[in-house]
Amino acid sequence: MQPVVTSTQIREIDRLTSERYGIASLVLMENAASAVVRVIVSMFGGDVAGKTALVLCGRGNNGGDGAAVARLLAHAGANVFALLVGKIENTKGDVHTNFEALGSLAGSTELLPGGIRFLECGLADGAPTIPEEYLAQPLDVIVDGLFGTGLSRPLEGLHADVVGRVNKLREGATSRPLIVAIDIPSGLNSDNAELIGPAIHADLTVTMTAPKRANVLPPASDYSGRLIVADIGSPSELLAETKADLFLTDENDAKRWLSVTRYTPDSYKNTHGHALVVAGSRGFTGAAALCANAAMRSGAGLVTVATSLSAQPLVATQVMPEVMTTALAETDRGAVSEDAFDYFFKFSERADVIAIGPGLSSEDERTRAFVRRVVERRRMPIVIDADGLNCLSPWPEDLRGSNEWPIVLTPHPGEMRRLMGTADKSALDDRVAAAQQFAARHQVILLLKGGRSLVAAPDGRVFINSTGNAGLGTAGAGDTLTGVISGFLAQAKRASALDTVIAALYVSGLAGDLAARELGMRSMVASDIRKHLSAAICSLDPRGEYP
Repeated sequence: MQPVVTSTQIREIDRLTSERYGIASLVLMENAASAVVRVIVSMFGGDVAGKTALVLCGRGNNGGDGAAVARLLAHAGANVFALLVGKIENTKGDVHTNFEALGSLAGSTELLPGGIRFLECGLADGAPTIPEEYLAQPLDVIVDGLFGTGLSRPLEGLHADVVGRVNKLREGATSRPLIVAIDIPSGLNSDNAELIGPAIHADLTVTMTAPKRANVLPPASDYSGRLIVADIGSPSELLAETKADLFLTDENDAKRWLSVTRYTPDSYKNTHGHALVVAGSRGFTGAAALCANAAMRSGAGLVTVATSLSAQPLVATQVMPEVMTTALAETDRGAVSEDAFDYFFKFSERADVIAIGPGLSSEDERTRAFVRRVVERRRMPIVIDADGLNCLSPWPEDLRGSNEWPIVLTPHPGEMRRLMGTADKSALDDRVAAAQQFAARHQVILLLKGGRSLVAAPDGRVFINSTGNAGLGTAGAGDTLTGVISGFLAQAKRASALDTVIAALYVSGLAGDLAARELGMRSMVASDIRKHLSAAICSLDPRGEYP
């Protein structure tokens, strides 16, 4: 996982890299430009010779990076149009050095494999806008180096005009340029997940050293496109010194968990764990089946669905043949009743994890009392979703998780607000803060679903998941995720509950990505996520999965 840093923190990292480790800031700028050019070259199959690139530069450090990018692209054989929105005379330090070099190079293009044109575009009243030839010509790539992490107010004037014209090139074109942002798309406040004004809509962003909030939190992150984090030479200990509490997860987090929990030659169903799923009610049996089947497919050795008496026969026909069922006493409306608790408590002694809530119903006080007693009397980790959450909303102040018997909550935004005891949508304007505060206050692991789902830990850390797509917003996807989490927890005798939840979320999102690539986001359904779990797991840990 990678720490997510603020604009202040990244400036301090850059400063200390130079002062403490003797790496000149001009070298960092060159390293950043080299990283961007490597990515661009790879996007064109390893060769940009003859490609046409427009590099947009501002007067700050981001523009200095852009000037170096323009120079390196020309050396690689691209035909480069470089535009500085401003004047070289108004730039300083390393930025000025890079623009002077670019200007000199533009005057002697016979030395380059590709051609280069460089234009300064003043900002004074009556200054010219971008020449039409710069945007009207066929372009293969546009590099955005207008603004970096220091922007805090909306773009206006010529800058806003440039952004608008670049974005129009994305609209309705069958053949359009690749738009690459340096560090962060211009127009975004790097410390803010919300949009502050017009911004470049990039296809790909190469951010330096560590991701920033606007790179990874929607809606701002929607403008970054694919995100690549480039190492430009800042020592890792400087990142550690930031003491970040926000992180972006990556495939290594899932790989580590899969490696730690690998099947061994002498392992079998009991060592792979028993997941007990409390789900379903009369008329709502599909959620129970989706959850249990996902738990089974995720690698749990045994899975049992405990459901209401009248729902049990139908649930038994919907689950995989490997999944067991048991019936619980029910209310007159076919939901699990508090009368079932004594039998359930005894039955649960054979399980390693409980998942409770999908399709359970929350209308009857006897069902709510059953859920409350299960959570209070648990002797293993418990995952609470859907109606399990509704039965406990607002969340009781005296109900807390523990290291020994962790509580995992998996709300979507509506359920989260109910847990918080509010209907005010603004309560989740800052999703990170809301999740962070709730998890720490109640000592639970909170998985807040949505675009870029979050996992908040009891110690105040928050982890942003980096997999998944809009196709996961389909009926039953949450039930499937709960099944994967509970299936992973059943196997997690050598891994922490927090690491397990992070890995389960990553793998589920990856399975959704694989399903979308095969079926498209529009047509995929929750069971498609389950069907692609095997491919997701095997792609991450082939050594551990194939005999």
